[in-house]
Amino acid sequence: MSQPALVSVARRREVIDALRRGTVPQAGLDLFAVGLGRFESALDDDLATVTRGGAAFHAIRGDYGSGKTFFARWLTERAKRAGLATAEVQISETETPLHRLETVYRRLTECLATATHQPSALRAVIDSWFYTLEEEVLDGGDVDEEDEAALSEAVTALMERRLADVARTTPAFAAALRGYRAAVAEGDVATAEALIAWLGGQKSVAASARRSAGVRGDLDHFAALGFLQGLLTVLRDCGHPGLLLVLDEIETLQRVRGDVREKGLNALRQLLDEIDAGRFPGLFLVITGTPAFYDGQQGAQRLPPLAQRLATDFTTDPRFDSPRAVQLRLPGFDLPRLGELGRKVRDLYQGAAAHPGRVATRVDDRYVDELATAVTGGLGGKVGVAPRVFLRKLVADVLDRVDEFEDFDPREHYALTITETELTGVERNAAAGDADDIALELP
Repeated sequence: MSQPALVSVARRREVIDALRRGTVPQAGLDLFAVGLGRFESALDDDLATVTRGGAAFHAIRGDYGSGKTFFARWLTERAKRAGLATAEVQISETETPLHRLETVYRRLTECLATATHQPSALRAVIDSWFYTLEEEVLDGGDVDEEDEAALSEAVTALMERRLADVARTTPAFAAALRGYRAAVAEGDVATAEALIAWLGGQKSVAASARRSAGVRGDLDHFAALGFLQGLLTVLRDCGHPGLLLVLDEIETLQRVRGDVREKGLNALRQLLDEIDAGRFPGLFLVITGTPAFYDGQQGAQRLPPLAQRLATDFTTDPRFDSPRAVQLRLPGFDLPRLGELGRKVRDLYQGAAAHPGRVATRVDDRYVDELATAVTGGLGGKVGVAPRVFLRKLVADVLDRVDEFEDFDPREHYALTITETELTGVERNAAAGDADDIALELP
């Protein structure tokens, strides 16, 4: 039984706690990732392209339970290790409609994170940028560090040069940054915070703060792309060569009103066109969706120019899918892979257990496979919808009890029970029978 090496107790606990709750961990996914090795080389090449000032795009394709969110967060961790900033935005009909790019941008800044800063990292990034500009001015040797007025003027001039391309289309971005820096220098905390909020696309920012920076109104759909361009410039200058932006659950577009769907699809097409045109150096855009979104008439096929950009041949055996294709097909889980996943989580748990020997003996490889089979049977035999429930049962019902109670033997004292209330809608539909509780004795 292999043990993950050099894994901190805190990192193990973060992963195990999330699985116990039935959620995808925010970090540490490399510790128990299964079946993603085939994508590593190609995606690392994409990350390298982005760090050199290029751009990249992939559309992740998979049914429920295939691991789209897991994949996105796994890629997010790799991006952070490469120095990129990251943001994961959930597309939804009410809170984050895709056709309102100003709302998408606002969610992006709310979720913005780096390897050293948790969301929202926007203010930390901007402060770091101004510090970097100051250091660059001082390194030039033309300005005395003690001459605050000259230093401020030189930093402002350098800022204007760096944002020249952005200012041509979205001058308000540079104006708000100037206003923020002035407010910080004057010790005006309220104005500084208000302008950071405005730069993040927040609404209802005090009019007095906006007036102080010479900006007005709220961010709109068209300015959002300019603000994204400006943010990429700021990130690059302060040591983050790019941004991984994940737009998750994009298939929700299929459920909205027809005209809203058309606008959302067109917004995505516009974003892809701008990436191809080179407007966003340093942007790695990833979208996730179901096959129905990519192939169905209520999804991408409804807008032929978008369908053409996403087109990928999936008529061959999945073994021969290219990891460099526009669409990446996630194969989902079969029972052997589900068992492998369970063993990795068991090994991870064992490394921080109070009684690792007991865990190893009573939750052996055979038992993990038996539990995987039982959970899958309780969900209508559909392995694809089983991973979340399986890992939750494995951690909370089995591993915790084995570690805590000396006389607990899962084969003797545990019968798998799946209640309707603990399942998602898709999982409930897959569950066998109409009973509220499904009790299955393990072999």
